Amino acid sequence: MQRLIFAIDQLTKTVGHAFAWCIVILTFGTCYEVFVRYVLDDPTSWAFDLSYLLYGAVFFMAGAYTLSRGGHVRADMFYRKLSDRAQARIELVLYIIFFFPGILALVVAGWGYGTESVRLREVSVNSPAGVPIWPLKMMIPCGAGLIALQGFAEVLRCALCIRDGAWPARLHDVEELEKQILEEAERKRAAEGATP
Repeated sequence: MQRLIFAIDQLTKTVGHAFAWCIVILTFGTCYEVFVRYVLDDPTSWAFDLSYLLYGAVFFMAGAYTLSRGGHVRADMFYRKLSDRAQARIELVLYIIFFFPGILALVVAGWGYGTESVRLREVSVNSPAGVPIWPLKMMIPCGAGLIALQGFAEVLRCALCIRDGAWPARLHDVEELEKQILEEAERKRAAEGATP
């Protein structure tokens, strides 16, 4: 089970890292647009489309990566004080009741929305450049499917935690600042307690 979780985590990591490059392209595109608009007084017809297409791509395709790192927003003021097993039981119930019905509805509805856009070869109406937007709309079901797959990995992670009493390890390529601050505070308390 741990190998399957690791494989899904690797897939979402790879997709998340690939689509993170959209931010670099978006930054350069925006800087170029600002330069030509305000310095050369010659704005482009495609900059707005580029910005929402790339931001949308990051938003849709990096959601699973964020879930794999436990990075989605949660109100955990009480949750964090519970034992690992209790946390896993709560998460398992919440995944079954709320997560999967919502994300599977997004996959189904997004598929219809995306395929209709592909069928029409839909282009943006926001600029005369006629930038195709059907690839972005097809990312809705693809991104939702990837999040559903990562949700399955999270359910397996919950099952392992309930069985073993501790959360299985996650891939770590980034770390939340909050975690670093808490670990530093714990080290300081331990150092102060050790000094006579």
